[in-house]
Amino acid sequence: MSTPVLEITDLHMQIEDKPILKGLNLSVKGGEIHAVMGPNGTGKTSLAQTLMGHPRYTITAGTIRLDGRDVIPMKPDERARQGLFLAMQYPSEISGVTTANFLRAAINARRGEGNNIPLKQFRDQLDEVMRFLDMDPKFANRYLNEGFSGGEKKRNEILQMLMLKPRIAVLDEIDSGLDIDAIKIVGKGVNSLKGPEFGALIITHYQRILDYVHPDFVHIMVDGRIVKSGDAGLATELDKKGYDWVRSELMNSADPA
Repeated sequence: MSTPVLEITDLHMQIEDKPILKGLNLSVKGGEIHAVMGPNGTGKTSLAQTLMGHPRYTITAGTIRLDGRDVIPMKPDERARQGLFLAMQYPSEISGVTTANFLRAAINARRGEGNNIPLKQFRDQLDEVMRFLDMDPKFANRYLNEGFSGGEKKRNEILQMLMLKPRIAVLDEIDSGLDIDAIKIVGKGVNSLKGPEFGALIITHYQRILDYVHPDFVHIMVDGRIVKSGDAGLATELDKKGYDWVRSELMNSADPA
Protein backbone atom coordinates (compact mmCIF):
# COMPACT_ATOMS: atom_id res chain seq x y z
CA MET A 1 0.00 0.00 0.00
CA SER A 2 1.31 3.47 -0.88
CA THR A 3 2.41 6.03 1.69
CA PRO A 4 -0.52 8.37 2.47
CA VAL A 5 -0.19 12.11 1.90
CA LEU A 6 -2.56 14.80 3.17
CA GLU A 7 -1.90 18.14 1.49
CA ILE A 8 -3.62 21.32 2.72
CA THR A 9 -2.87 24.33 0.53
CA ASP A 10 -3.85 27.98 1.11
CA LEU A 11 -7.00 26.89 2.95
CA HIS A 12 -9.56 29.59 3.73
CA MET A 13 -12.71 28.74 5.68
CA GLN A 14 -15.47 30.71 7.30
CA ILE A 15 -18.49 30.12 9.54
CA GLU A 16 -21.37 32.20 8.19
CA ASP A 17 -19.57 35.48 7.41
CA LYS A 18 -16.72 35.10 9.90
CA PRO A 19 -13.32 34.03 8.47
CA ILE A 20 -11.67 31.31 10.59
CA LEU A 21 -8.88 29.77 8.51
CA LYS A 22 -6.89 32.36 6.59
CA GLY A 23 -4.50 30.69 4.20
CA LEU A 24 -3.40 27.59 6.09
CA ASN A 25 -0.74 25.32 4.58
CA LEU A 26 0.20 21.91 5.93
CA SER A 27 1.44 18.56 4.62
CA VAL A 28 1.17 15.29 6.59
CA LYS A 29 2.68 12.07 5.23
CA GLY A 30 2.76 8.46 6.33
CA GLY A 31 5.38 7.81 8.98
CA GLU A 32 5.01 11.35 10.34
CA ILE A 33 3.42 12.67 13.53
CA HIS A 34 2.53 16.36 13.40
CA ALA A 35 1.35 18.46 16.34
CA VAL A 36 -0.60 21.68 15.91
CA MET A 37 -0.59 23.95 18.97
CA GLY A 38 -2.10 27.36 19.54
CA PRO A 39 -4.16 29.52 21.88
CA ASN A 40 -7.93 29.25 22.24
CA GLY A 41 -9.95 30.62 19.36
CA THR A 42 -7.22 30.32 16.76
CA GLY A 43 -9.07 27.76 14.59
CA LYS A 44 -7.51 24.43 15.58
CA THR A 45 -10.77 22.52 16.13
CA SER A 46 -12.27 24.27 13.10
CA LEU A 47 -9.38 22.88 11.05
CA ALA A 48 -10.16 19.34 12.25
CA GLN A 49 -13.86 19.69 11.49
CA THR A 50 -13.15 21.22 8.08
CA LEU A 51 -10.90 18.31 7.16
CA MET A 52 -13.74 15.86 7.85
CA GLY A 53 -16.34 17.93 5.98
CA HIS A 54 -18.57 19.34 8.71
CA PRO A 55 -21.35 21.21 6.84
CA ARG A 56 -21.16 24.23 9.15
CA TYR A 57 -17.74 25.16 7.78
CA THR A 58 -17.61 26.80 4.35
CA ILE A 59 -14.36 26.59 2.38
CA THR A 60 -13.89 29.75 0.33
CA ALA A 61 -10.44 29.04 -1.15
CA GLY A 62 -7.66 26.49 -1.17
CA THR A 63 -7.46 22.72 -1.49
CA ILE A 64 -7.45 19.59 0.67
CA ARG A 65 -6.02 16.52 -1.06
CA LEU A 66 -5.60 13.01 0.29
CA ASP A 67 -3.32 10.86 -1.86
CA GLY A 68 -3.77 13.36 -4.67
CA ARG A 69 -7.58 13.28 -4.56
CA ASP A 70 -9.59 16.42 -3.83
CA VAL A 71 -11.65 15.63 -0.73
CA ILE A 72 -13.57 18.91 -0.57
CA PRO A 73 -16.49 17.63 -2.73
CA MET A 74 -16.65 14.43 -0.62
CA LYS A 75 -19.14 13.88 2.19
CA PRO A 76 -17.74 12.93 5.62
CA ASP A 77 -18.42 9.22 5.11
CA GLU A 78 -16.61 9.30 1.75
CA ARG A 79 -13.59 10.95 3.38
CA ALA A 80 -13.60 8.25 6.05
CA ARG A 81 -13.67 5.52 3.39
CA GLN A 82 -10.65 7.17 1.76
CA GLY A 83 -8.79 6.69 5.04
CA LEU A 84 -9.26 9.97 6.90
CA PHE A 85 -10.17 9.67 10.58
CA LEU A 86 -11.17 12.24 13.21
CA ALA A 87 -10.99 11.62 16.95
CA MET A 88 -13.31 14.32 18.22
CA GLN A 89 -12.77 16.65 21.13
CA TYR A 90 -16.31 15.95 22.35
CA PRO A 91 -17.40 12.50 21.14
CA SER A 92 -21.14 12.08 20.67
CA GLU A 93 -23.31 9.61 22.55
CA ILE A 94 -25.38 7.30 20.34
CA SER A 95 -28.14 5.51 22.21
CA GLY A 96 -29.24 2.11 20.90
CA VAL A 97 -26.01 1.37 19.02
CA THR A 98 -23.37 -0.67 20.82
CA THR A 99 -19.70 0.12 20.42
CA ALA A 100 -19.14 -3.29 18.81
CA ASN A 101 -21.95 -2.88 16.27
CA PHE A 102 -20.80 0.64 15.43
CA LEU A 103 -17.25 -0.53 14.83
CA ARG A 104 -18.24 -3.50 12.71
CA ALA A 105 -20.48 -1.31 10.54
CA ALA A 106 -17.67 1.22 10.12
CA ILE A 107 -15.15 -1.48 9.17
CA ASN A 108 -17.55 -3.01 6.65
CA ALA A 109 -18.15 0.42 5.11
CA ARG A 110 -14.39 0.80 4.63
CA ARG A 111 -14.05 -2.69 3.15
CA GLY A 112 -16.81 -2.16 0.60
CA GLU A 113 -19.96 -4.02 -0.40
CA GLY A 114 -19.66 -7.80 -0.44
CA ASN A 115 -16.44 -7.79 1.59
CA ASN A 116 -17.77 -7.77 5.15
CA ILE A 117 -15.40 -8.76 7.91
CA PRO A 118 -16.27 -12.23 9.30
CA LEU A 119 -17.84 -12.00 12.75
CA LYS A 120 -15.24 -14.18 14.49
CA GLN A 121 -12.37 -12.27 12.92
CA PHE A 122 -13.95 -9.00 14.04
CA ARG A 123 -14.53 -10.19 17.62
CA ASP A 124 -11.01 -11.59 17.91
CA GLN A 125 -9.55 -8.32 16.64
CA LEU A 126 -11.78 -6.25 18.94
CA ASP A 127 -10.86 -8.33 21.98
CA GLU A 128 -7.16 -8.00 21.17
CA VAL A 129 -7.29 -4.22 20.76
CA MET A 130 -9.35 -3.74 23.92
CA ARG A 131 -6.80 -5.75 25.91
CA PHE A 132 -4.03 -3.63 24.41
CA LEU A 133 -5.83 -0.47 25.59
CA ASP A 134 -6.65 -1.94 29.02
CA MET A 135 -10.38 -1.58 28.34
CA ASP A 136 -13.05 -3.59 30.09
CA PRO A 137 -14.56 -6.00 27.51
CA LYS A 138 -18.02 -4.92 28.70
CA PHE A 139 -17.54 -1.60 26.91
CA ALA A 140 -18.03 -3.38 23.59
CA ASN A 141 -21.67 -4.09 24.45
CA ARG A 142 -22.48 -0.66 25.89
CA TYR A 143 -24.19 1.98 23.78
CA LEU A 144 -21.60 4.16 22.08
CA ASN A 145 -20.24 6.68 24.62
CA GLU A 146 -23.52 6.64 26.58
CA GLY A 147 -22.72 7.17 30.24
CA PHE A 148 -18.98 7.08 29.53
CA SER A 149 -16.66 9.38 31.46
CA GLY A 150 -14.59 11.89 29.51
CA GLY A 151 -11.57 9.61 29.71
CA GLU A 152 -13.57 6.57 28.59
CA LYS A 153 -14.88 8.48 25.58
CA LYS A 154 -11.35 9.48 24.54
CA ARG A 155 -10.09 5.92 24.99
CA ASN A 156 -13.02 4.74 22.87
CA GLU A 157 -11.88 7.13 20.10
CA ILE A 158 -8.47 5.46 20.16
CA LEU A 159 -10.17 2.05 20.05
CA GLN A 160 -11.98 3.14 16.89
CA MET A 161 -8.75 4.37 15.35
CA LEU A 162 -6.92 1.10 16.02
CA MET A 163 -9.81 -0.95 14.64
CA LEU A 164 -10.28 1.16 11.50
CA LYS A 165 -6.55 1.65 10.78
CA PRO A 166 -6.91 4.97 8.92
CA ARG A 167 -4.27 6.36 6.58
CA ILE A 168 -4.33 9.79 8.20
CA ALA A 169 -5.72 10.42 11.70
CA VAL A 170 -6.65 13.83 13.07
CA LEU A 171 -6.78 13.83 16.88
CA ASP A 172 -8.58 16.92 18.16
CA GLU A 173 -7.49 17.65 21.75
CA ILE A 174 -7.52 13.94 22.52
CA ASP A 175 -5.68 14.72 25.77
CA SER A 176 -8.12 17.27 27.20
CA GLY A 177 -9.45 16.32 30.62
CA LEU A 178 -7.33 13.17 30.87
CA ASP A 179 -5.16 12.07 33.76
CA ILE A 180 -1.61 10.83 33.18
CA ASP A 181 -2.58 7.14 32.99
CA ALA A 182 -5.17 7.86 30.30
CA ILE A 183 -2.74 10.03 28.35
CA LYS A 184 -0.24 7.15 28.41
CA ILE A 185 -2.90 4.87 26.90
CA VAL A 186 -3.63 7.41 24.17
CA GLY A 187 0.06 7.64 23.39
CA LYS A 188 0.38 3.86 23.35
CA GLY A 189 -2.43 3.61 20.79
CA VAL A 190 -1.05 6.27 18.46
CA ASN A 191 2.50 4.92 18.65
CA SER A 192 1.32 1.40 17.83
CA LEU A 193 0.14 2.56 14.39
CA LYS A 194 3.11 4.71 13.50
CA GLY A 195 4.70 3.57 10.25
CA PRO A 196 4.85 4.35 6.53
CA GLU A 197 1.13 3.62 6.04
CA PHE A 198 -0.08 5.92 8.84
CA GLY A 199 0.28 9.62 9.58
CA ALA A 200 -1.24 11.66 12.39
CA LEU A 201 -2.12 15.26 13.11
CA ILE A 202 -2.46 15.93 16.84
CA ILE A 203 -4.22 19.15 17.83
CA THR A 204 -3.46 20.17 21.40
CA HIS A 205 -3.02 23.08 23.79
CA TYR A 206 -0.40 21.45 25.93
CA GLN A 207 2.98 19.83 25.61
CA ARG A 208 2.22 16.94 27.97
CA ILE A 209 0.66 14.60 25.36
CA LEU A 210 3.87 15.05 23.36
CA ASP A 211 5.81 13.38 26.17
CA TYR A 212 4.10 10.14 25.09
CA VAL A 213 3.58 10.73 21.37
CA HIS A 214 6.81 12.20 20.07
CA PRO A 215 6.08 14.47 17.09
CA ASP A 216 8.32 14.78 14.07
CA PHE A 217 6.97 18.28 13.44
CA VAL A 218 5.36 20.92 15.65
CA HIS A 219 3.35 23.80 14.20
CA ILE A 220 2.07 26.87 16.02
CA MET A 221 -1.24 28.21 14.79
CA VAL A 222 -2.34 31.81 15.36
CA ASP A 223 -5.34 33.60 13.83
CA GLY A 224 -6.19 30.85 11.36
CA ARG A 225 -2.69 30.30 9.99
CA ILE A 226 0.41 28.29 10.85
CA VAL A 227 2.96 30.92 11.79
CA LYS A 228 5.89 28.83 13.03
CA SER A 229 7.05 25.23 12.52
CA GLY A 230 9.86 23.16 13.95
CA ASP A 231 10.77 19.86 15.55
CA ALA A 232 9.68 18.55 18.96
CA GLY A 233 11.90 21.11 20.65
CA LEU A 234 9.50 23.85 19.57
CA ALA A 235 6.79 22.41 21.85
CA THR A 236 9.19 22.43 24.79
CA GLU A 237 10.16 26.02 24.06
CA LEU A 238 6.52 27.01 23.79
CA ASP A 239 5.74 25.31 27.10
CA LYS A 240 8.40 27.44 28.79
CA LYS A 241 7.73 30.78 27.08
CA GLY A 242 3.99 30.69 26.35
CA TYR A 243 2.04 32.04 23.40
CA ASP A 244 2.95 35.65 24.16
CA TRP A 245 6.46 34.76 22.97
CA VAL A 246 5.04 33.74 19.58
CA ARG A 247 2.92 36.88 19.33
CA SER A 248 5.95 38.99 20.19
CA GLU A 249 8.01 37.30 17.47
CA LEU A 250 5.25 37.92 14.95
CA MET A 251 5.04 41.60 15.87
CA ASN A 252 8.80 41.99 15.64
CA SER A 253 8.94 40.30 12.24
CA ALA A 254 6.18 42.59 10.98
CA ASP A 255 7.92 45.70 12.27
CA PRO A 256 9.76 47.33 9.32
CA ALA A 257 12.19 48.94 11.76
